[in-house]
Amino acid sequence: MPKRSYVSPVRTDAVAEKRERIIDAAAQFFREEHSIQAFSLDAVAKAAGVTRLTVYNQFGSRNGLLEAVFDEIAQKGGIFRHNDARAMADPHQALHSAIEIFCDFWSSDPAIGRLHDAMAMDPDIAHGLTERMERGRQTIAAIVARIAGDGAAPAAQRDAADLIFALTGFASYRVLAQARSGEDVCGLLKMACDDVVRRMLA
Repeated sequence: MPKRSYVSPVRTDAVAEKRERIIDAAAQFFREEHSIQAFSLDAVAKAAGVTRLTVYNQFGSRNGLLEAVFDEIAQKGGIFRHNDARAMADPHQALHSAIEIFCDFWSSDPAIGRLHDAMAMDPDIAHGLTERMERGRQTIAAIVARIAGDGAAPAAQRDAADLIFALTGFASYRVLAQARSGEDVCGLLKMACDDVVRRMLA
């Protein structure tokens, strides 16, 4: 008779807790100025109070750890709510909801700004964030296509989607937020994006 496998709930909880501790320690590197350059499996292991082998066994590589950090920040920042916005019956409301989600996300964690700054000097970070930003572009493009219907040429839809994506990106948000509240920035972006839509349909 084959032996039955047994997984201890206590051990499972301990592994999950350790994984969370490692991700938190890794994310902290992106919240503190100048610490991104020190980011490595060894440095994260030391900060989390575990061995490098433990980090490797959990995530497999530096890229695997980065992906976990990106997912954690995205989950806590609510960016995955875009799926709900995209499914709204009214596409104009969906666009406004998507803008609100972007604004909430950009202001949710200082690590987001540090990561965007690091894209220029770290190819791994650039690759991971570019893939995620492309998902946001696809959400915007899908909403714009619904708004356009048969009332705008494909080229006009593409231009509108690209412009709205640029307006709602982190770079635009950071510039506008220097002298405005998050709510004011969001309102300004909604007006700008509505104007883009009107021009597309004109």
